[in-house]
This record gives sequence, C-alpha cells and structure tokens, in this order.
Amino acid sequence: MKEGIAKIGAMNDEIVPELAKQMGRSIRYAGEFAGIEERAFYMADIAHSVLEPILTEDNPHFRHIIKCVAQGVVLVIAPWDYPYMTAINSIAPALIAGNAVVLKHSYQTPLVGIRLAHAFQSVGIPAEIFQNLMLDHQTTAQLISSRAFDFINFTGSVGGGKAIETAASGTFTGLGLELGEKDPGYVMEDADLDAAVETLVDGAMFIFDQCCCSIERIYVVESLFDSFVEKAVQIVQAYKLGNPLDTETTLGPIAQERLANEVSTQTYEAVAAGAIPLISPSLFPQDSGAYLMSQVLVNVDHTMRAMREESFGPVVGIMPVKDYPTAITLMNDSNFGLTASLWTKNPKRAESIANQIATVTNYMKCADYLDPALCWTGCKDTGRSGGLSIIGYHNLTRPKSYHLKKA
Repeated sequence: MKEGIAKIGAMNDEIVPELAKQMGRSIRYAGEFAGIEERAFYMADIAHSVLEPILTEDNPHFRHIIKCVAQGVVLVIAPWDYPYMTAINSIAPALIAGNAVVLKHSYQTPLVGIRLAHAFQSVGIPAEIFQNLMLDHQTTAQLISSRAFDFINFTGSVGGGKAIETAASGTFTGLGLELGEKDPGYVMEDADLDAAVETLVDGAMFIFDQCCCSIERIYVVESLFDSFVEKAVQIVQAYKLGNPLDTETTLGPIAQERLANEVSTQTYEAVAAGAIPLISPSLFPQDSGAYLMSQVLVNVDHTMRAMREESFGPVVGIMPVKDYPTAITLMNDSNFGLTASLWTKNPKRAESIANQIATVTNYMKCADYLDPALCWTGCKDTGRSGGLSIIGYHNLTRPKSYHLKKA
C-alpha cells in the first residue's frame, strides 16, 4: 500500500495540472498528495492491531475467537471534489483488509481512476484485485442490483445516494454513504476573532467551496458580528478569480456550469428576499459561466435556500445570534449533519454544544480537516456508515466467530 502511495506522489507534478483542467482547482494548492499519504499511512499503521483476531476464551475445553474477515468485492464510487483523498479513504483500508476493489470514479475526473489503478498495479497489486472501470449510471445500477459487490462506498449527492439504495434494495449489500452537507460555523464571545474569521472564510471559499466539509453558513455572537463581517469581507475582496493553471489564482472555475448556476440562483433568491451582498461584482470581472465570484451575504435567515440547502459554491451567509441556544437551534435547522466548527476557548463548552447538535464531526478552533484517526461519517441526509479510523475497518470487514471445542 505505501509503495503504491509513493507512486502517486511521484506523479504529482503531472497530477496537479490535470486536476486543474478536470475540476478547476488552482495549481497553487499543489494537489492532494499530503492528504492521501497521511490517510493511507495511518490506516496501514493501525491495521495489525485493528484486524488482529480477538481471543475471548482459551481453556482446556474451548477456544473462542472472533476474526475480522474481508467483505469480498468492494465498489468505491468516488466524487470529483478531492478526487484522490475521497477515493483513498475507502481504497486503502479495503485493500489492506483483504478485499478486492472496483473503483468507479466520477466522469468529471476520469484520469484520477486511471492514475490510481496504474500506481497500485505497478507495485504488484493484480488487476483482478484492484481495477478502475468506466461505468455509466445504468450499468452501475445493474451491477449493484445483481449482487456483483459485497460492499459499496459512495461519496456524492443525496440523489446519488438514493439511487444507490434503490439499486441495492433487497440485496442486503452493505452501504457506506457520504452525501450532502450544510456545515455551520459558530463564533462565541470568547473566540479568537482573527483566527475564527481566517479559518471560517477559508473553509467557506477554499477551492470555491466545493468540498464535502466546507463551511456554508456562519453564526456569530452579536457582540462580534460587525467586526467578523468586516474582516471576512476584507479577506474575500483579496481573492483572485481566474485560470486555475495560473499560480496567482485563488479561485478557479466551478467544476460544472450547472453547479455555478445553482449557486447563483440561491444567491439571487436570497437577495430578492432581503439578503445584502457585501462583495462588489466589479472586483471579479471574470465572473461568467463556470467562473463564479465569491459572495458574502448578511441580513439572511432560514427562509432562504442559501441558508438551508447545500450550495457547494463560494457563497456564505453570516447571521448574528444572541446566545448559544439560538445558535444550536439554527445549526440543527438543516437536513444535513456532517461537521460543525465551534469557536470558543473553553473545551468543555465546545463539547457541551457539540453534544446538542446533529453533526458527527465537531471542530473547536479549526475546520475543514479530516483526521484519519476519527471516524468520517454523517447523519440525517448526509448519510450513514463510516470511513477511516478503526470504524472504517469495521465496515470493510465482517466478524466471523470460531467456537472450537477441545474436549
């Protein structure tokens, strides 16, 4: 596994501009190699202890053992946003645990699947153990419904997750689904304001907010609201929208023009309903088609789709809140439950609030980072199951019990 990851790293100079051309991420961000190396190496390092058989009893009469055995054939359906890291979340532990893996990558980033297959096969993993297939939706559904796979890990839209569930209906195939998000940030009165603004705005705008754990709505205690908004606007005004092959570009194009249109529609609807846009279009003359300017909205509320539905683009709404019960209510007013970013200097307070919100990864004084030692999963419309950590191995294996009578 580690040799295969090294092969990917050796291709990074070619991969970075490929990603810029396929999904629009600026080459200034240097690709995803550090992330896939961290995740794959961590999963490799914990594999022995996690997958080791559990001896529950061993005496003159009985030997009882529980083993974690491979699921069989795992289908990994990977998305175009962070296309290497999202894929490796499943590929690495699945292969390490003894599964065969079939990768179906997004049609937006087909070269990623080809690169991954080449890397792993070049270090001796047979093609029948790891292969990349170009499949359309209909063929994928037919394979799933015919029980071609023993487990399926899908990262993508809510609609895509529903299609996977429909295709798998009645097959009893295990599913791991990581779907939509509307991740909130909450800034409390004792927060480090500068750090909170810098991190949350970056979390909302980095690679044009096309990330499954990006910040899409921010709630700020009333006493800090004006200062937060002022600083946020200053950061966004300094962005450069343009060619992703230019190292000066901070915002490249949205991966698909239809996605840019949805973000624009949500923004226009919010403004028509009373939201106030704070970023002037004159700062982003390239705004056209898939090239979408960043926008900060205030005077927003939860009647607006921009504050309730997934945007997946560089727009963020910021609301003042008077206290933490109000903030908790607003953070929970969503069909999604992936991450939340909490800004306070009090860990007990952060944990208490995290206990009351329907999210599964909760950050304090940080955001938009996936620690491979923690389970990556969702609740509500964000999905189910879990990847990475020891939980990732539990989902990619099944328990097998041995009741061995000696006498």
